[in-house]
Amino acid sequence: MELGIVGLGRMGANMVQRLLRGGHSVVAYNRSRGPVDTAVQQGARGAYSPSELMAALTPPRLVWLMVPAGQPVDDMLATLAPLAQPGDLFVDGGNSFYKDSQRRAAWLAERALRFVDCGTSGGIWGLELGYCVMVGGAAEDVRYAEPALRTLAPEGGYAHVGPVGAGHFAKMIHNGIEYGMLQAYGEGFAVLERAPFGFDLHQLAALWNRGSVVRSWLLELAERAFERDPALVEIRGYVEDSGEGRWTVQAAIEYDVPAPVITLSLLQRFRSRQDESFGDKVIAALRREFGGHAVRRAATESE
Repeated sequence: MELGIVGLGRMGANMVQRLLRGGHSVVAYNRSRGPVDTAVQQGARGAYSPSELMAALTPPRLVWLMVPAGQPVDDMLATLAPLAQPGDLFVDGGNSFYKDSQRRAAWLAERALRFVDCGTSGGIWGLELGYCVMVGGAAEDVRYAEPALRTLAPEGGYAHVGPVGAGHFAKMIHNGIEYGMLQAYGEGFAVLERAPFGFDLHQLAALWNRGSVVRSWLLELAERAFERDPALVEIRGYVEDSGEGRWTVQAAIEYDVPAPVITLSLLQRFRSRQDESFGDKVIAALRREFGGHAVRRAATESE
């Protein structure tokens, strides 16, 4: 199918490549020219302005946004909507707050434009392994986008989970669970690192990935991180939060659901910004491994 991708960051650029490999016709747009030039070299058609993007697509258009959550999404929709025609479909594949997605869908519907929210997980590994996609929207709109969705996802990795807002709600909770899992691994390895037995943390991570009940992809990434830097000396234990953990805690409070593990894991991220701990180093290392998230380099003695 033909579609436009707006936003060629870490995930957006990789999604363009995966879609091209799947035989789709992709028009790639980014605010800066460099990523567009790269996408063109890979086989996409380039657009260097919103108007070029919309002119290059055949109505009813499918325009997939991969831009940062919040105001950038609103700004991009406000730019693209006047260039669209009734029936065009916008997909937000970023980590938007689900209530924002519901609001945007209503705003677009007033202009006879369609909207689908797509929670997307897979990080920098999605190009090769595929993305887990959780999709919210009207059934007919999801069906229209389905060829692209099935290409982006691995077998069994795509589902229409409910009406508009459901996709981003599911991804929000997914990331809240991720917070808790990362915190548990971080704390466990911190105790191991302090224990008087001289544990080889890479050895234990590798061991636990072979038959243990705590084996997981995150633990495989811990194995990789410890192999690269056994004591994580290059990483500062400063852990960002991208918003979904906060929103998960807010939703738990709104719906009267106790979520102490996720809540405390969010608070621990705040604590990580005040001083250093080995557990925070583990979490920072794992976020770098699965999502390509930036880490803060540890200061050297000379610094």
